[in-house]
Amino acid sequence: MTAVGETTRKPSVLWAPDRRAATTGLLLLVTLAAFEQMGVSTALPTLVHDLHGESLYSWPFTMFLATSVVGNVVGGRLCDRRGPALVLLIGPLLFALGLVVAGSAQEMTQLLIGRALQGVGGGAQVVALYVLIALVFPERDRPVAFAALSAAWVIPSLIGPTIAGLVTQYLNWRWIFLGLAPLVVIGWVLVTIVLRRLPAFRPAASGVPRRGLTLAAIGAAVGLAVLSWAGDNPSLVGLAVVVVALAVIVPALRVLLPKGTLTVRAGLPSVILARALLSGAFFGSQIFLPLVLQRVHGFSPALAGVPLTIAALGWSGASWWQGRHPDLARPLLMRRGFLLITLGLVVVTFVAPVWGPPWLAAVAWVFAGMGMGLAVSSVSVLVLKLSSDQDRGFNSAALQLSDLFGQSLFVGLGGVLVAQLGPTLGWSPLNAVLAACTLFGALVLARRAASNS
Repeated sequence: MTAVGETTRKPSVLWAPDRRAATTGLLLLVTLAAFEQMGVSTALPTLVHDLHGESLYSWPFTMFLATSVVGNVVGGRLCDRRGPALVLLIGPLLFALGLVVAGSAQEMTQLLIGRALQGVGGGAQVVALYVLIALVFPERDRPVAFAALSAAWVIPSLIGPTIAGLVTQYLNWRWIFLGLAPLVVIGWVLVTIVLRRLPAFRPAASGVPRRGLTLAAIGAAVGLAVLSWAGDNPSLVGLAVVVVALAVIVPALRVLLPKGTLTVRAGLPSVILARALLSGAFFGSQIFLPLVLQRVHGFSPALAGVPLTIAALGWSGASWWQGRHPDLARPLLMRRGFLLITLGLVVVTFVAPVWGPPWLAAVAWVFAGMGMGLAVSSVSVLVLKLSSDQDRGFNSAALQLSDLFGQSLFVGLGGVLVAQLGPTLGWSPLNAVLAACTLFGALVLARRAASNS
């Protein structure tokens, strides 16, 4: 019985005694992966120069993305068969090993091997973390958990490039890799504490038979690498290469994604497809925004990055808000998120012409960032809600693959358009296509997601 004058404090969703280690380990692993991604982006010109690999400039990213596809799929399958424990024991260690291999590289081949290890480990790790959230957090608390994941990207987005630049300039780019490896191991230790407390995993007696996943994952990885190459070599030839890559990717995705995803079937398939449109639309436009601000309006690189920082803050803030309202329908938040991104894409298009007001970029992109914060977290919550115990790993992997391929497709398309037509004429029709996709997400995908949730 509560004494007079006392208030009953509601237990923390994230920091309750039985969740502290899980939350700490999860946030640490995600934050370190984010710092590594931001750091590599900043240090890339220096490290490829030191390793005499200018002709392979984009391949450290391409190798990571391609092998993460394999990590996603294999990690998801292991989670469904044996639970997340094994994947969370191996994934972070592979990621840490990749950091050491890359940080000690004396040539580009060794660096790419390190990036491949990071991709496999990181791809498997992120899927297992989703499954871990499903096991540790009840359905009502999952929006808060995914809001925390979004928040874990904010600090790396704000200060990661600066820290990486200082480390590269005054120490050595190798410490961007080597300095993070011990911290990844610490996150791994915290997660292993949680794994000991999980109930023994019992494989489902029956489940959907899934054959050819590994072969399909390899095909998808190759297709993704080709798409990335096309994005770095924008031309009519690059556009033709995109078509060929899609001819390889589409059959692979029919195996790797829930049945009906490519035909917009109601329920889980529409939710998975929504992630592709969200990531593709947002990042497909954002990657060219600094280019437009610099070449069309004469902004410095630092000033051109301000809208991206503002978007990151909007993303985190909106994700935090949705976590505070667990009773709101996730499809409704998906629809609102899609509409906010549509608004941002329409408004930011007016920045492209020389006569356009460049300050609109910050206004537009805060709307787009808020839309991502609402929709991405809601999609993640819905995927776990619509997944049975025996296919959480598969569906979580499908969510990550949808994200990767959505980005690759639209970034590749944008690269061809911008290269052929210029920043103004190329970016504007790209934004129109992306806005049409997000409007389709709001009007169709959110409604189809609601029909089975």
